[in-house]
Amino acid sequence: MITLPEVRVGEPIRHEALSVFPLFSPSDGGVEYLLSEEAIGAGSVTVEEVSEGGSVPTLLVINTGDFSVLFLEGEELKGAKQNRVLNTSVLVAAHSKTSIPVSCVERGRWRYLSKNFSSGGSHSSSKLRRHLKASVARSLKEGRGHTSDQGAVWEEVSRQMNSLGSTSETGAMSDTYERHQDRLNEFREQLKYVEGASGVAVAVGSQVVAVDVFDRSSTCQKVWDRLLSGVVMDALESGKPEKLPESADVEALLAQLRAATWEPSPAVGDGQEYRTDSVPLSHASTLVLGDVVLHGSVVVESRV
Repeated sequence: MITLPEVRVGEPIRHEALSVFPLFSPSDGGVEYLLSEEAIGAGSVTVEEVSEGGSVPTLLVINTGDFSVLFLEGEELKGAKQNRVLNTSVLVAAHSKTSIPVSCVERGRWRYLSKNFSSGGSHSSSKLRRHLKASVARSLKEGRGHTSDQGAVWEEVSRQMNSLGSTSETGAMSDTYERHQDRLNEFREQLKYVEGASGVAVAVGSQVVAVDVFDRSSTCQKVWDRLLSGVVMDALESGKPEKLPESADVEALLAQLRAATWEPSPAVGDGQEYRTDSVPLSHASTLVLGDVVLHGSVVVESRV
């Protein structure tokens, strides 16, 4: 059974309520792929509605390129009839068409702005990812595929928007991020990618809230700023922590997860998924191709 890979937890870098722990592991690099924003930017991949009428929980990816393309759980896609986020990580094979499971993060729009989606450049907050991961895990157990609780997603987008004093005519998550762009840039400047890191664990206040690990450091470097965008939104909601977490807290969580019972489940595209919710308050999954963990992710529910 393939779970999370062994990693070395580095010293944290911190800014206000956010603590970021770089994770280091031997780079595998055995699987060739492009990230979604690279392939979309190069024109080798298009993402569009599944039909002219569209379907909220599903999009169509058309990969005409020679490389597989990796989409990451929680990443935002903007355009077409409404903005969406990925419900799970998906590896789309070269020269293929794949339907991907998504959730709407723009409740008040159902009209075309463009035929195709673009990469939103931002990532879901850890709080939103918890809703995605927990509801997808339930759906898989019930034989309903990678379906999310769309109502809970809308509620969380609205809750955070109100909490951070943002407004949006269409209820778009991206409008909250844009309102706080200056603060987002500030955090990114203070919490830059750590050379050689192939993963990252993030704590808001005193609690570790998310972990993402990849098969190579180059992937981690490319998505570092995007991953931070979501947890910065969480940090802006948080007060000054009474206690700062240390590397040992991350190590303890990872040790529990590696020792947990993981269950296989079918992946959406290529590869195999493994999931566990047997560690209290945590939901974790991996996307594996062969024996390579392309993306392992963990979200932790708030204890508050």
